[in-house]
Parts: sequence; structure tokens; C-alpha cells
Amino acid sequence: MLKINDLTVKVEDKEILKNFNLEIKDGEIHALLGANGTGKSTISKTILKAPGYKITKGAIYYNETRLNDLTTTEISRLGIYLINQSPIAIEGVTNAEMLRTALGEISNSYVDIFAFNKKMESICKSLDIPKSFIHRSINDGMSGGERKKNELLHLWMLEPKFIILDEIDSGLDVDALKLVGENLKEYYKKMKCSILIITHSIELLNILNPTKVHLLKDKEIINSGDFNLAKKIFKEGFNALNKADEVGENKTHE
Repeated sequence: MLKINDLTVKVEDKEILKNFNLEIKDGEIHALLGANGTGKSTISKTILKAPGYKITKGAIYYNETRLNDLTTTEISRLGIYLINQSPIAIEGVTNAEMLRTALGEISNSYVDIFAFNKKMESICKSLDIPKSFIHRSINDGMSGGERKKNELLHLWMLEPKFIILDEIDSGLDVDALKLVGENLKEYYKKMKCSILIITHSIELLNILNPTKVHLLKDKEIINSGDFNLAKKIFKEGFNALNKADEVGENKTHE
């Protein structure tokens, strides 16, 4: 589904990633771990074409479509969805207005208002958020936890096939993290999607049980394995592993 080949990325002439490789297949959940400042969030920003992130080498493919020269809008329309640690607020544009517009563009047809509202109300109930969120401005005046739940409301309405979770655990208390994690797990099972998780939370990984885990260090992935790799990292720290170490069933970047 997603393949990154020999990617080198610069921000303001500073090299953040070098010769980065990653392949995520249909239905897989991958976790990307690493110390702060190693460039984990750079992956999500580069995939979605955030301003200032320049690819100087390599390519990103999504279902064989090369993303390098596409716009953020074009990439999103392919079915890629990002939830980051600080979702922005958009005052004056409600969740309902944005989602109806987006769904209309995706389907190129009229959005049935009754079915639309019924689905949104059902999702609000599952996320334990008030139905008033439907007509609230996007993330405006919401707490950190409410913003994450609001982004999950968008997720269920838009039904993307590839999800990037960039430190979604940030700002969530224990109960909120469990609710968010279980909701994502339910979405994964229902939609048969693929997920890339960037996190510092072993609790979230315990819920989602990633297929593969990768350690990012020195601008590239230095180690890959199964969930045992995550357990070792959270027990012993990021510096416990070197490039030559083998943990779990997998020793490649795929």
C-alpha cells in the first residue's frame, strides 16, 4: 500500500532523514519509534506535503501512485488520513459543513442529509462526545482530548484506507487513551485499513498490536521487528539497540 524508497528530506537546508526506507502492506499496522528530534513526525509531514519539507532524493508510492509531485489535496483524495498531536482549530467552519463538502467531492454526488446526520450521531455516541459536536466549529474551543475524538469523528465519516497517527496519545488521560485506542481498533477491523503509528505510548501499542515495529535513529530506520522490539525499547530505552541487533521475527525494513 505505502512504499518509501531511499528517502532523503531537508527542512531549511538541514537534513532530517537520509536513505529512509519503509514498506507497509494492505492491512498492516506499523509503529515507528524513536527519541524526540529523530524525525518521526517528518515522515507524516513529508507524506502529506507540509510546507518546508523538501524531498531531495527518493520517492513515496501509495498503491503504485508516486506522491512526490502531488498536492496535499490530491494525496488526501487517494484515501490517506492524518491525525497529529495538535489538530488545528478552524473557527467558523462546522464539522458538518466540512464533512458534507468533503463527502460530496469524494462521491461527486448529493449527500443525503438524513443518512449523514444519523451516521454522525451514531459516531458521536460511540466516541462519548455530545451530538452538539456536529455543529461546532472544527476543534474550536476543544480540549486536547476532545480534538482527538473530533478527528476520529472525521475518520469514521470519511473512511480513509491509510491512516497516520502522529502521537495521537499526546494530551490524553488514561480513560481517553483507552477509548481512542479501542475506537481505532474497531475502525481497523471494520475497514481493513493500514495504519502507521508514531508514538511514545506502549499502552496504545498494546491496544492496536502492531504488525511490525521500527526504530528510527540517525535519520534512518536502524532496526525492525515484531512487537517484541517495542517491548524491549520501552523497557531498556532507545539506546539499548544498535543497527546490528536483531529483535523479534523480522530484521528488515519491510
